[in-house]
Amino acid sequence: MLKHIIQKGYRNLILVALFFPLSALAQQADTLDILFVGNSYTYFWNLPQHVNLMAASQGRSFASRQSTAGGSNWEHHLKGERDLRSVELIRQEGWEYVVLQNHSMSTLNRLAEFRKNGKTLISMIRKAGAEPVLYMTWAREFNPLMQDPITSGYLSLAKAERVSVVPVGLVWAKVRALRPDLKLFDPDGSHPSPVGTYLNALIFYRFFSGAATAEIPNRLQTTDKDGEKTYLNFLTQNDADFLQQVVDEFDFSAYKF
Repeated sequence: MLKHIIQKGYRNLILVALFFPLSALAQQADTLDILFVGNSYTYFWNLPQHVNLMAASQGRSFASRQSTAGGSNWEHHLKGERDLRSVELIRQEGWEYVVLQNHSMSTLNRLAEFRKNGKTLISMIRKAGAEPVLYMTWAREFNPLMQDPITSGYLSLAKAERVSVVPVGLVWAKVRALRPDLKLFDPDGSHPSPVGTYLNALIFYRFFSGAATAEIPNRLQTTDKDGEKTYLNFLTQNDADFLQQVVDEFDFSAYKF
């Protein structure tokens, strides 16, 4: 009897050893790997980390990283200028999605270059086995009319190359029209404020997950290297509820080509 129990226990240990790595691999497979390629419109207030925390709050696993440099455009990324390693990262890492955000004035001032470099990056991303996604930026605070050429530039590239667009700028325009009191902008009138970055993260979370944002907390927290609680963002519950409603009612399917 004792021998039988020992043998049975040994077999169970073998089964645990065999199935544990498979379970770990399954958990890794459930993680959505995303690379953000852009500039300060991406790194202001840690957009990729916001997206990860929002996903985690809903029981999802997103692993978002970034390759960014202030004021950079897609040509800088392609040439590896400003210490950017975007090409290397795209080619070497196993991303599911690579998000492309160009300089905020690129569609207004350098449209031909925008299209040429965008096409090159899109082709590179596809060859690496990832899906390219365009991050449509917003009009600057002083001139909401800038949104039309920004929208047109991103949509024309998306349709030509059959890639999806995350229409951040259009959601910003809607929020600004409905709630002009909300401070989406940094004092410079260009970059996102903490509220603007929270909105951006809601948009990306909904785009990638397809899930509603209504249960995402109005405070996003993480821990530092010492295990201390750290907050990335605070919003009032009313403002968070409003932004979530706008995002959840927006039709993202119209921008998936």
